[in-house]
Amino acid sequence: MTSRAAVVTGIGVVAPGGVGRDAFWQLLIDGRTATRRITFFDASGFRSQIAAEVDIDMRAAGLTPQEIARTDRFVQFALVAADEAVRDAGLDLTSGSDVDHDRLAVSLGSAVGATMRLEDEYVDVSDGGRQWLVDPAYGSNFLDRVLIPSSGAAELAARYHAHGPASLMSTGCTSGIDAVGYGLQLIEEGSADVVVAGASDAPISPISVACFDAIRATSSRNTSPETASRPFDATRDGFVMGEGSAVLILEEEAHARARGARVYARVSGFANRSNAFHMTGLRPDGLEMSVAIDEAMRQSGVGPDEVDYVNAHGSGTKQNDRHETAAVKRSLGEHAYDTPMSSIKSMVGHSLGAIGSIEVAACALAIRYGVVPPTANLENPDPDCDLDYVPKIARDLPVDVALSVGSGFGGFQSAIVLTGPDRVPR
Repeated sequence: MTSRAAVVTGIGVVAPGGVGRDAFWQLLIDGRTATRRITFFDASGFRSQIAAEVDIDMRAAGLTPQEIARTDRFVQFALVAADEAVRDAGLDLTSGSDVDHDRLAVSLGSAVGATMRLEDEYVDVSDGGRQWLVDPAYGSNFLDRVLIPSSGAAELAARYHAHGPASLMSTGCTSGIDAVGYGLQLIEEGSADVVVAGASDAPISPISVACFDAIRATSSRNTSPETASRPFDATRDGFVMGEGSAVLILEEEAHARARGARVYARVSGFANRSNAFHMTGLRPDGLEMSVAIDEAMRQSGVGPDEVDYVNAHGSGTKQNDRHETAAVKRSLGEHAYDTPMSSIKSMVGHSLGAIGSIEVAACALAIRYGVVPPTANLENPDPDCDLDYVPKIARDLPVDVALSVGSGFGGFQSAIVLTGPDRVPR
């Protein structure tokens, strides 16, 4: 194992139901849901008319009018979350006194980039879709930043004067886990001492809703939006779209200890695999996810019987819930039946690429506070999903090893392991 370890010293969250790390965590441990009917546009013509939206005033959250004018909502989420994470870490990234800016990196994930702004721009230049040949004169001066998803990473790098590696990870719904995992690798290989790592997505727009409607992936429980996200429940009918961001400050452990930083957890192992099988389909045996879990545990020095909590992808689709249940059983063996496993998507929806980093943040907070978030709305367990999914009520439980897993369209399978800050690997 590498002698350079990565620890989490700061967490920032923008999520449905509560902006800020503390509000997000309170929502989870209360088991409250933030899903509702869509308010961003008239969704009456769609099959699925529900989502988990973020209520936020960007100016009150600290962004300037110019920052708001030139960026998409997904970038704004990332800026707000990153600012909270930097403050939480107790870092001064402006003067250079706390970090060598040549060794400060950015790793941001996003599945769909500037979806909302792109759609708005198209409506403008096409006169509401009436013109096949669009008029570019109606495009904004910042259209280039909207077309290129890496503008999110560029904004963060510029904000904190990060001269190290800066990248945008876009691997569908595993983007958030993969971005944090890449941050871990940057620290392990010696390319950075501090990484601003996380993900952001703001996909609640007509085009996104239409796409998922077409493949019937989202829930149509429109008359009861607060109970629509039902991972592992026999009555589930799809996921509920969400939005948001989580950013973590990853530091090389010696760097963090030298400045007396508070440490939430170690990021101890990360792996991703492809099933090379189907764009949206999953094989029921969960093999590729299991291989990713095994590799992440190997890197962490964690045995299958040492996992205290599994943060599930838990999207609320039958094939995903059964697929990852099988994967966890393959990797943890009999210990899988004794390991709490829950899905926070039941409360904050599925924010596509962002959710992976939001779930990693939840794992770090579970380790810090010794509480496992519940799976809300789990009333009638699917007989094919027979593990302990922590139904409805959070559970007080010391967590020293947390495993978070994700699946993404295209066949991506990712796993990441967080361990307690004082844990000595086996």
